[in-house]
Amino acid sequence: MQANEMTGLELMQAFAKGLFPRPGISNVMPMEVDTIEHGRVVFTATANQTHTNPMGGVHGGFAATVLDTVTGCATHTVLPAGESYGTTDLNIKMCRPLPFDQALYAEGKVINAGRNLVISEGTIRDEAGKIYAHATATCMIFRPS
Repeated sequence: MQANEMTGLELMQAFAKGLFPRPGISNVMPMEVDTIEHGRVVFTATANQTHTNPMGGVHGGFAATVLDTVTGCATHTVLPAGESYGTTDLNIKMCRPLPFDQALYAEGKVINAGRNLVISEGTIRDEAGKIYAHATATCMIFRPS
């Protein structure tokens, strides 16, 4: 199984099944895959004391990284084999402080997939559906030379 011969959806599903090593960022930002579908992903993410900001709360960078991850992974699920992406724009709205040590659901969904750009949105919610953060992202598509 070679990653460059797999569609983005197949590759994301292979990561979820543990067929490829987890990306290093998942060691820094505790995230677990819940759902992988065409144009949509859901991860659980749990902030801990290593994500503390100077005021003692969860650093906004935790939400930013999680939202960049789910919007990017959702983008990846719509790409054909051999293509990759890079985030060109990430706009985040923090709605309320994120809690420590509570699993939250981070969902990314593709809004529009064009030839060169994919636009997606992401949310971080709790079990009751309360939104903690929302993002929109634009990713540029990279094709092999």
